[in-house]
Amino acid sequence: MDIFSVITLFGGLAMFLYGMRMMSDSLKENSSGALKQIMERVTNNMFKAFLLGMMVTAIIQSSTATIVITSGLVAAGILTLRQSLGIIIGANVGTTITGQIIRLLDLNSSSTSWLQFFKPSTLAPLALVAGIILIMFCKFRKSDAIGTVVIGFGILFSGLMNMTNAVSVLSDKGVFDNVFSNLSDRPLIGYLAGTGVSFVLQSSSAAVGILQAFSVTGQVLFKGIYSILMGIYLGDCVTTAIVCSIGARPDSRRVGLINILFNLGKSLVVLLGMTIAHRAGLLEQLWNKPVTSGIIANTNSIFNLVSALLLFGFMPLLEKVSRKVIKDEVLPESPYQDKLTALNPQFFDTPAIAFRSCYDALLTMFDAAKPTFSGPLTC
Repeated sequence: MDIFSVITLFGGLAMFLYGMRMMSDSLKENSSGALKQIMERVTNNMFKAFLLGMMVTAIIQSSTATIVITSGLVAAGILTLRQSLGIIIGANVGTTITGQIIRLLDLNSSSTSWLQFFKPSTLAPLALVAGIILIMFCKFRKSDAIGTVVIGFGILFSGLMNMTNAVSVLSDKGVFDNVFSNLSDRPLIGYLAGTGVSFVLQSSSAAVGILQAFSVTGQVLFKGIYSILMGIYLGDCVTTAIVCSIGARPDSRRVGLINILFNLGKSLVVLLGMTIAHRAGLLEQLWNKPVTSGIIANTNSIFNLVSALLLFGFMPLLEKVSRKVIKDEVLPESPYQDKLTALNPQFFDTPAIAFRSCYDALLTMFDAAKPTFSGPLTC
């Protein structure tokens, strides 16, 4: 095995993950106030909530962040658990936009067209140059934030290029032959592998991006990717549920549990549907075909959209299940309980919600202290 190619592979993976984190964190920190205000206007119309969840996730490039924000709004009493259902579905669909961006890897085979500007080898340095110009030489409002997002985008694609180059070299040496053969022939192993990678990386988008990078080997077959994709989303939502459960109120923890139940239902729908379609002979031309980055991105988006449509009507049932699993806490009666329990460390990454919760708690403490000073002061 070429140790230098392995080092390049992991170095590219590190750049890819760092670029994605930089983009996501900057977008989240600089838009959380506006996004929170938009999300506060959610009604009981689940379709509108679905569109909202999809839009917010597409903007901040993180379904985990969207669901944690939703959990925070539920904990603060701004949203009800029922209102959060559509947002959860939308977040799972919106996260597929990252894969559609990464499919630009397929443009490496383009020749002399204007699409050459969108090839990662051209787009990455352009993004890095534009980002550093915005940070160092532009002084308008939000120039640093926009520059950070653009640089994160450039780092992400630089990491992807390093990964794909290293993967190509290792593939020529036969390193991945047995790995992808086992994943293609054993869907359960693929499912567990996707779950484990996503859980460790704490990002479904990153896990899908890695799968897209490995597709350049030509050894990733369609019959092997569908189970991996479903495992990726289960691993990501388990991480999200853990974050939502840290010191949170019951309804806030239920948001994370409903996300897990939805993804388990999505896995069941896709795995069952693919098995039936394959045995009926509907996928013969595609089943053993090597996939490209674009096919993975499209498959990912289609799976999530179809699952969302099929499971939309079952969300109230998942809400009932979550209420049975996570019981309401028996707390002493207090008019200040709701505002004080809305303070939670999980909201530190979302400043708009954290400040709102602190402000509400401060006003609540002022109200609680008023009776102490209502009478005349005596020495």
